[in-house]
Amino acid sequence: MPSNTTASPAQKPARRRGRRARLVVLALALVLVAGVGCGAYWGVSTVRASFPQTTGTIKLKGLSAPVDVKRDANGIPQLYASTDEDLFRAQGYVHAQDRFWEMDVRRHVTAGRLSEMFGAGQVETDAFLRTLGWHRVAQKEFDEKLSPETKKYLQAYADGVNGYLAGRDNRELSLEYVALGLTNDYKPEKWTPVDSVAWLKAMAWDLRGNMQDEIDRSLMTSRLSEQQIKQLYPEYPYDLHQPVVTAGAVDDDAGKWDPKARPSSDSEGSGGSSAASSQGGGAGSGSDGGSDGGSDAGQGAQTQLSGLSDVLDRIPALLGPNGNGIGSNSWVVSGKYTTTEKPLLANDPHLAPQLPSLWAQMGLHCRAVSAKCSFDVAGYTFSGMPGVVIGHNQDIAWGFTNLGADVTDLYLEKVSPTGWTSGSRIKPFTVREETIRIAGGGSKKITVRETDHGPLISDRSAELERVGERAPVRTPAPDRGHGFGVALRWTALDAGNSMDAVFKLNRAKDFPGFRAAAKDFDVPSQNLIYADTKGNIGYQAPGTIPIRAEGFDGSMPAPGWNPTSGWKGSIPFDELPYEYNPKRGYIVTANQAVVDAEKYPYLITKDYGYGSRSQRINDVIESKIKDGGKISTDDMRAMQTDNQSEIAKLLTPHLLKIDVSDPYVREAQKLLEGWDYTQEPDSGAAAYFNAVWRNVLKLAFGNKLPKELRMRGECLNVRPADSTGPVDDLNALVRECGQRDADSAQPDGGDRWYEVVRGLIDDEESEWWQSPKTRKDTATTTRDELFARAMKDARWELTAKLGKDVGSWSWGRLHQLTLTNQTLGTEGPDILKRMLNRGPWNLGGGEAAVNATGWNAAGGYDVIWVPSMRMVVNVGDWDKSRWINLTGASGHAYSAHYTDQTDKWAKGELLDWAYSGKAVEAATEDTLALRP
Repeated sequence: MPSNTTASPAQKPARRRGRRARLVVLALALVLVAGVGCGAYWGVSTVRASFPQTTGTIKLKGLSAPVDVKRDANGIPQLYASTDEDLFRAQGYVHAQDRFWEMDVRRHVTAGRLSEMFGAGQVETDAFLRTLGWHRVAQKEFDEKLSPETKKYLQAYADGVNGYLAGRDNRELSLEYVALGLTNDYKPEKWTPVDSVAWLKAMAWDLRGNMQDEIDRSLMTSRLSEQQIKQLYPEYPYDLHQPVVTAGAVDDDAGKWDPKARPSSDSEGSGGSSAASSQGGGAGSGSDGGSDGGSDAGQGAQTQLSGLSDVLDRIPALLGPNGNGIGSNSWVVSGKYTTTEKPLLANDPHLAPQLPSLWAQMGLHCRAVSAKCSFDVAGYTFSGMPGVVIGHNQDIAWGFTNLGADVTDLYLEKVSPTGWTSGSRIKPFTVREETIRIAGGGSKKITVRETDHGPLISDRSAELERVGERAPVRTPAPDRGHGFGVALRWTALDAGNSMDAVFKLNRAKDFPGFRAAAKDFDVPSQNLIYADTKGNIGYQAPGTIPIRAEGFDGSMPAPGWNPTSGWKGSIPFDELPYEYNPKRGYIVTANQAVVDAEKYPYLITKDYGYGSRSQRINDVIESKIKDGGKISTDDMRAMQTDNQSEIAKLLTPHLLKIDVSDPYVREAQKLLEGWDYTQEPDSGAAAYFNAVWRNVLKLAFGNKLPKELRMRGECLNVRPADSTGPVDDLNALVRECGQRDADSAQPDGGDRWYEVVRGLIDDEESEWWQSPKTRKDTATTTRDELFARAMKDARWELTAKLGKDVGSWSWGRLHQLTLTNQTLGTEGPDILKRMLNRGPWNLGGGEAAVNATGWNAAGGYDVIWVPSMRMVVNVGDWDKSRWINLTGASGHAYSAHYTDQTDKWAKGELLDWAYSGKAVEAATEDTLALRP
């Protein structure tokens, strides 16, 4: 027993629920004894050693009064305390009970210290993370930016985590530590407040906006013309998909734009709507005497940008596959349109599937809300961070989706051994040394160089050290003798106070309080929706969103040597879009455009999501409330699992018109007849259509993209990059193999590609429909010829995957979710993967559906991002709210609560969400008393 915890005399052994849990532990022991030569080491006691105590009494140093931890049948904890500090101290303790391995890995990611846990294979990743400097920025935030109250809460939380760690060996913390101990003598160190703050930097990284698009557009220049690239990045379809705020950020009284809402005098030349439509913004934008060749630099920087893309693929994606596909749904409906006569609010963030889930459900309750104990909040938390991120208190409810603001810019830098070029000057680098310690002994020192635009991330790989070697600039700019460097400007590398916002949000009582909290939420920039018990609904776009110099729109790397290319401040909070009780009676945010760019005086991004999900939600709400209809809690739940495919609705009529002579292909084509475009797990039509869509994308676009964007290992015979026009002689083609990970390869099939195809569908002889002949296929020259070839290819692809009988095909058999432990479950030995990972589950839904079980069409059909949780909040009647998590409350493999919510999640079901003291007590199965 740890030195700071003591069992009471009356304590009963913690309950281990269910015959199933006992059986899996026994089965595990037998498997290990049979399959591993150290069965005694890996016995039942090892598996059970880290299971948390959930009943009885434990003494926790530092508490001023008792805290009760009540857990329901799913192991979800509700904490009751008498002071704020006791509440967060207990939260830290309980998070560590359930999820400490996850917490420990996260803090090593954010600090660039993975090598200390997993060895030399993580050195390059650590070097990149140290270059970004997340932990350094978090330390500065804690030292200089956060309020004394927030620091107090963070320290209490850290004390609670350390109270759990005290006196426990690795075996008592998690099964993963036992596995790690076979090769590494690693011992976790104490938790610090900065460890919690740094987690927000990792969150911001995976929600960073359009960096990958910026890289991809640049890489495309090696094979595609400016006009072709423009076709692959079409304008947002405002005529089809309405933005979040249809009237713009509203004035409280007038309900419309304030005509004076323009950039202030110190922000002249900002990237407003005129800048957004400018052809500038690339490496050649702007002018600077003595800095010639900028436009050539954009083309000549292929080497470092390709290398940078590879580096980004190696960075652990805590929230999603390197930022791609990161989305979310949230919407709120006014009480005048609901059966409850109070607002209903729904939220389901789309993130990478993880085991355990990113979210930990929890209630944080003061026994009596007062000045010394001011919280009564419940919802979804991050293990490793105090407070509730998404949820409700006694007065308001709120949800988050990714706004997608462009908060990163890449700068090409003319560098030399002594500094970087700015105008006619050579400015010295800001330099720091970092030491990376490696498990098992040894270390590596790196030098981090920074310009005024940020860290020089091109220093972080052998390939990137030779940046821009071929750049045909007239002014030599050697980087270690070779060319251009790449610096990263990112809002999250500036110290802020987002942690203050979490606690303000948890205690907000009305819309002004909600907006005051949002004002502090500088990164990541999110859409925040709102509802309160008085019947009000609202929306706020928060975050630090940069104002760019005239001629720069963030869509391409900028010339760092141009002293006028830097940021000119950020959009003032009072001029960010928001809404309060809009006349339409509902607000939908699903990563679509926030506001019509032609009506808003600032540039937020050039790369919003294209609004397929959001418009489907809008359409369903409108269909339900027309003619006096009302929306129920169950209607909100059903909307979250809506599987309709917008691209299927567009393409299927064209596919059905094609005259198919091959009887086997015709057999598959018949599946689409009468199909309603929904993607249920048992749908053969959905399976075939998505296979056709994947092959259309490959033939029309994927095979024309440069190798840097195509999937790694996918090799094609293509014309040389410097040739023009078609190549009829197959022997004149060159062999090129893709270089990108499957999860981030292009074309990914998301709703940007929906708009690409929508824009081309009526041009039956577009050059995009032309695909070259192969040794077994003739060339295609028209849309329908390409569609026919895609239909044939899809038929035989699914024959190989699902069998010859089309009647046995189903979307779920193709579209599977496997839950993977993010460290040892990914890289460990097979037996460890079997112990830690779960699945597969056959899922419905799909890319850009409301039920966004995302897949990358370039890489395959496997699910790579999901609704990571779902909630429907019944505002005012809180105990009738409903919620679900992707996995379960526990991070311990073989706990009864490891994945006990996943089956219900996969079926679209929700759990009861107790909030009031009476409801929590009725749901409680285990009570743990934490005592001073």
